[in-house]
Amino acid sequence: MADVSAEIVSLSPARVDAWSALRHDLWPDASVAEHAREAAHLIAQADACCVLLATCKDEFVGVAEAALRRDYVNGCDTSPLLPVAFLEGFFVRPSFRRRGIARLQCERIAAWARRQGAREFASGALVDNTASHAMHRALGFSGTQRVVFFRKDLSP
Repeated sequence: MADVSAEIVSLSPARVDAWSALRHDLWPDASVAEHAREAAHLIAQADACCVLLATCKDEFVGVAEAALRRDYVNGCDTSPLLPVAFLEGFFVRPSFRRRGIARLQCERIAAWARRQGAREFASGALVDNTASHAMHRALGFSGTQRVVFFRKDLSP
C-alpha cells in the first residue's frame, strides 16, 4: 500500500536542487553540481524522457528517470519498431522504501510511456544487485536476459 503522504512530481527548474541531491545519492561519482547541469536538457526533453521526484511531507525522498529508447532494447518484443520506455535511474531513500513510492513512480512512468506510443517498459540491474531484482519483480517486471559485458584495453 502506498504511503498516503507520498506525492509524485515532475522535474522543474524549482526542483533542480532536490533532484540533483537525490541523483547524487544514486550516482555519487558525479558531483551534485554536475548533475544539476543536466537538468535543463532533461526538462527540455519532456517528450523523450520522464523525470519524477517523490515527496513525503515536503521532503524529497526519491527520483525516477526513464527515457524512450528507439533502438533495440534487449529482451523486448516491440523494439525497434516502437519506442520502449527504459528506467534509466531509480532511487528511493532507504528510510522511505517499502511504502509504495517506487510503485507510484513506475505507474506514472508507464502512463507517460503509453502516451508516447510505447508498449513495453524495460529496466536493468547489475547481476549482483538482488535487492533491485526483487523490487523489479514486485513492480511487475519479468527477467528477460542476463549479460556479462567484457572489455579489452587496446591502448599502447
